Amino acid sequence: MRLAARAWFLTLMFAALSGCAGLGLEQVLQAPSFRVDSGQQAQLRLLPPSMDRPTGGAAVRLYARVSNPNPVGLTLTRLIGSLSLSGREAADVSFPLGVPMQANGETVIPIDIAIDFSDVPGLLDVARNALSGRGINYQLNGTIGVDAGLLGQPSFGPMRLLEGDLRVTR
Repeated sequence: MRLAARAWFLTLMFAALSGCAGLGLEQVLQAPSFRVDSGQQAQLRLLPPSMDRPTGGAAVRLYARVSNPNPVGLTLTRLIGSLSLSGREAADVSFPLGVPMQANGETVIPIDIAIDFSDVPGLLDVARNALSGRGINYQLNGTIGVDAGLLGQPSFGPMRLLEGDLRVTR
């Protein structure tokens, strides 16, 4: 009797999964949602000129609260996109993440981004604003990839992931 019940269950599961195959994974799985973590302040730290960085640079740390709206666990595998500071493109972002997410769960992820001012001369104004205490807003746009086990490895985006204000730290 148990063997027959298992066989029936497996047949039902295969039928359900094959029915989902024609829909596309993006229609079966929902994209994880990113929002600014209200418990932690995004930070910008100015880096002085050095031999490696003659014009100086900045280190940005963002805190993302990521929610998995799906009834299955998955792993955030990558984030590819761009960071803008005060409306200017500041850095390309490409991270392999490997962050496990429980079904219907959420987690906070720190995202560290290094910026070399010689790569983006227009950001010198951002550095001046930071030194004078003026606010600096940021926007992180990108595409995220997930590994959902048997359901595959879909990507979601491009989309706006985070947006907010940076606090200058020393």
